[in-house]
Amino acid sequence: MKTTLTKKRAISTILTTVIILVASVVLGSGVVLYGTSLFQGSTLTEQLTVSGAKVWVDPTDTNGLAWGAAGLRNSGDKAISVDKISVRGIDVPFTSWYATTDQTEASVANTQASFPHTGSYEAGTGGEMADSATFTSNTGGSALCTNAATADEIRIDVDGSAGSQETMCLQKLTGPISLDPGVRAVVYFQVINGTLNPIDSGASTSVNIFAGKTGAPLSLTVQNP
Repeated sequence: MKTTLTKKRAISTILTTVIILVASVVLGSGVVLYGTSLFQGSTLTEQLTVSGAKVWVDPTDTNGLAWGAAGLRNSGDKAISVDKISVRGIDVPFTSWYATTDQTEASVANTQASFPHTGSYEAGTGGEMADSATFTSNTGGSALCTNAATADEIRIDVDGSAGSQETMCLQKLTGPISLDPGVRAVVYFQVINGTLNPIDSGASTSVNIFAGKTGAPLSLTVQNP
């Protein structure tokens, strides 16, 4: 019986080499792109800069009426959300935050200002601190608040009615302050009653302002109006 021989075509050595080279290039390019993506992602930073932070306590209020203020700036490369303000380890709820992210109102001059307390320009009170429901102020600048003297908005005039700096219309918040890279904000916050008391005036107290993991504890001297 004769054995039939069958000829089978095999991939040539040259073609095999070309396939291996192409596959190597494709895989190598993928590794480089993936590594570059990881490197770029790891070099982006989250950073929150806090300026001009202050806290005040009303020296005449035995319930411990107190306020604080701070200028904020996202000085990193990634968007952040300022989600924590605490005084003496006690969190201030979002509903007690009042802020503006309008870049005209939250100007460099305003965010670096010596913030006045919320009763600085209130007529007929002798400069006592007031809550947002009764707060009024000189308008100053060119900005006008839509709901001034209500519980949802307060107006802060940093340099007085005759000054050139923009009046800030601070909106009552219900959640974190979102800041894109380079964006500034000003926040005023009403401390939970009893956290600070008149006797604390002139003493140091801890204030934490954080956006996720970025931020730093602050040690501030408690002031009074």
